[in-house]
Amino acid sequence: MSAATASSADPATAPSAPRAVRVARNGVAIVFTLNGLAVATWFSRVPAAREALDLSAGRLGLLLLAVSAGALLAMPTAGLLSQRLGAVRTVALSTAVVALGLTAAGLVAGIGGPVLGVAAGLFAFGYGSGTCDVAMNVEGAAVERRLGRTIMPRFHAAWSLGSVAGAGLGAGAARLDVPMGAHLTAVAVVVLAGTLLGVRLFLPPAETGLGASAQASPAGRRRALLAAWREPRTLLIGLLVLVMAFTEGSANDWLAVAFVDGHDLSEAAGAAVFGVFVAGMTLGRTAGTIALDRWGRVRVLAVTIVVAAAGAALAVLAGSGPVAIVGVALWGLGASLGFPVGMSAAADEEDRAPARVSVVAVIGYTAFLGGPPLLGMLGDRVGTLQALLVVPLLLVPTLALVPVMRPIRPADPAGAGQGRPGDQQ
Repeated sequence: MSAATASSADPATAPSAPRAVRVARNGVAIVFTLNGLAVATWFSRVPAAREALDLSAGRLGLLLLAVSAGALLAMPTAGLLSQRLGAVRTVALSTAVVALGLTAAGLVAGIGGPVLGVAAGLFAFGYGSGTCDVAMNVEGAAVERRLGRTIMPRFHAAWSLGSVAGAGLGAGAARLDVPMGAHLTAVAVVVLAGTLLGVRLFLPPAETGLGASAQASPAGRRRALLAAWREPRTLLIGLLVLVMAFTEGSANDWLAVAFVDGHDLSEAAGAAVFGVFVAGMTLGRTAGTIALDRWGRVRVLAVTIVVAAAGAALAVLAGSGPVAIVGVALWGLGASLGFPVGMSAAADEEDRAPARVSVVAVIGYTAFLGGPPLLGMLGDRVGTLQALLVVPLLLVPTLALVPVMRPIRPADPAGAGQGRPGDQQ
């Protein structure tokens, strides 16, 4: 079904509903943007944290593991929490945890304090971010369904725009020697205040899958989550998202450091290279919605995975800085759609979306758990830049998983007559 047909058939796009849906779309975009700003703010200052704490690549990888561990531990219960509290309260509370963790990590690292203190802040940062990730993606999928066209990648593009802003502010702060504690605390305040405003625009819980799920008993919600862990399609989507999360996360964690060490750039220039990556991600997620509606998930994802593999290889192997930066841009462009489209695919049936998105997020975030120490240990042996060759080596076999992303129709009555965005193959 085409996007136009879906839109005309969708009762949610009748004259009485579009304004509420558009307002909710804007609220979700705000939340995604601010979450990206928070995440990129930390990663843009990783080189400064490494220097302040005097860490080797391996020890830095272990420190970064705290973010991933917090996020991964949040994922199994994030879907249940979203069902029980609703998207508004879940996003608001989890962002408060993000802000506290970011502030603590920045203040302790900025004074060269104990590594365990920084790790505790990063754990809270990751836990809040992981919980928020599930809730805002479920809300985004509900808005996408009511719009009748692909929009999830644009929410993730908003996340990338926030990342670009965070990377730019990080590069500027590094160049101006702004204390890390002051920088991260200021961003945390902005992120929390903006998110509290953004969630007020979300769809009413009664009009989403979360509204129906909230009426179920706790035992029923747990059974739904366990059932999702037994679905082959959901697990295979999670595996694909895992590789795409590793593709994105390895750049988030190591790109700035790798270019500082491997291409002899300054700390500020390394942060700017990270900005090139997220700019490529933003472009891919903005233009990708048009491609997905025209050619479908399977063909578009196959092409972008090839582009990501080629770009990552070029970024590592190029003999000159400018050519390597072109590779970084292609890497970001190619990595842009896997994660958001995976979340859309997991949410194809709205009443089962919270459980399935939670499962896919758990599997995907395993990459953020294992990626930093894996690349850190490889970096100690072969150099941080060369360690990034793991990315294209994982992407190539992932092409075999792409067909699992083909859309399915919702089984619930509310979805009757509605095609999912990107139905064309």
